[in-house]
Amino acid sequence: MDSFTDSNSDLDEELPVFLHIPAQPQSSAPSHPKPITSSARCPVMTISSDSEDDTPYVPLALRLKQQQDQGRGVSSCIMKKSPTSFTEIVTLQHENGHVNVSESPAKPKPPKRTAEEIQRSKQEAVRRKQEREQKQEHKDKQKKSREEEKLQRKAQAEAVKALRPEECVKYMVAVVDPALLQLQGGGALLSSLQDLGCTCAIEKQPLPRSVGWRRRTPGAQAADGDGVPQNDVVIQMTVEDFISLSHSYIQEEITGRSECGRTLTSWIQELQRRHPEKVLSLVVIGLEQYFRSHKAQSQKKLREAVVGEEQEGAKRRKKNPPAQRLPELSRVQVEEAVIHLQLHTGVSVRFLSTWKDFTEHITMATKAVAEAPFKRERDNSAFSFCLESEWAGGQKVERSGRGLLQVWRRQVQQLHRVSADMASALLASFPSPRLLTQAYSSCQTEKDKMALLSEIQIRRGEGVTSTVRRVGPELSKRMCVLLTSVDPEQTL
Repeated sequence: MDSFTDSNSDLDEELPVFLHIPAQPQSSAPSHPKPITSSARCPVMTISSDSEDDTPYVPLALRLKQQQDQGRGVSSCIMKKSPTSFTEIVTLQHENGHVNVSESPAKPKPPKRTAEEIQRSKQEAVRRKQEREQKQEHKDKQKKSREEEKLQRKAQAEAVKALRPEECVKYMVAVVDPALLQLQGGGALLSSLQDLGCTCAIEKQPLPRSVGWRRRTPGAQAADGDGVPQNDVVIQMTVEDFISLSHSYIQEEITGRSECGRTLTSWIQELQRRHPEKVLSLVVIGLEQYFRSHKAQSQKKLREAVVGEEQEGAKRRKKNPPAQRLPELSRVQVEEAVIHLQLHTGVSVRFLSTWKDFTEHITMATKAVAEAPFKRERDNSAFSFCLESEWAGGQKVERSGRGLLQVWRRQVQQLHRVSADMASALLASFPSPRLLTQAYSSCQTEKDKMALLSEIQIRRGEGVTSTVRRVGPELSKRMCVLLTSVDPEQTL
């Protein structure tokens, strides 16, 4: 009985509970203690020795299964709560003076700078900023200068191109006085200038019935009025004005007095004083008709005097009074007036028959004014001893050898007093310098070399009037010296 009582008392005692936690896989990280807090505890099923009437009987297998399930729940709760708990433990350890293994060591705070250091750093920053600005400004200046140089080179290239003969007329503006267009050939003049390719401008000129020119820059538009005025001016002069001024000069020469009125020379000198920068030239249209009309009138007078029709002629003149007649001048007197004008003023005078000739003259003058800068530049850049002509411009030689004979001919003609006939005679005997050199080498003495070419016949002219002469010893000697001498200072 007592033993039974003891056994019952043993059953009444509360038995300890063991949780089953499955093993976790090992990691390379160091393990840390993971305490189980009170909040992480899960409900645990206990086995007591109470009477079977209070609690139903649970089989052993079911109880073991419940214990396993409860163990898994507790382990999951521990895993969820472990980071927080570990953090708390590490924090407590750090506060207690232990080393914090989860956090990196704290960086030391930089020392506070003094006012002088702050000021120096500010000055250094300002200096660096100024250097950067100066460098940027220098780069901008260099870039701008390069662009300006590029534009300047482009403008210079365009200006040089604009002076070429095939391009210069496009940049010319012919300025025509309105009084000139009111005459007979004004429309034809404008048409010819437009066909030439230049621009026409109708403006009142300080010189009456004149044509001037302006040169536009390559970048300017054709409609712009700006341009460089040219000095050349062509003045169209009527026959009436020219004859009256020339007659005044003739009367002044005959009488020896200067009271006969304004002469042709004095009128041009007055224009030159007003416009000293201008280069004037005169064009007179229809002067030949003036001479023909006066010749016809003189012949008519002669017929009237011979036939005796003076009275009838007088009656007709009374019935039809003639218009104002021009003074009668001969060709010699007109030439005297023109020569006096050219000697004292340097102005050229051109006599034309029709307005068509005047239009062609203005067209040629426009081209001449347009090409004048190019020709001046070409003449200034050439050497004084270099002859620029078709004859001295060189001879083109083809690969086949065509042209070598002309080169040899020109080389012979470079000698003094060697005409084309002489050169042709020498080339007929020796078509190349090598043949002539071989002939010199075959000569026995120096005297034979000097006289080798002297007997060659030169024929001048053709037919009955042709003549024949010899080359002579002088030219033969010079040719020998030219091809055989080794002295570079030898005079031919």
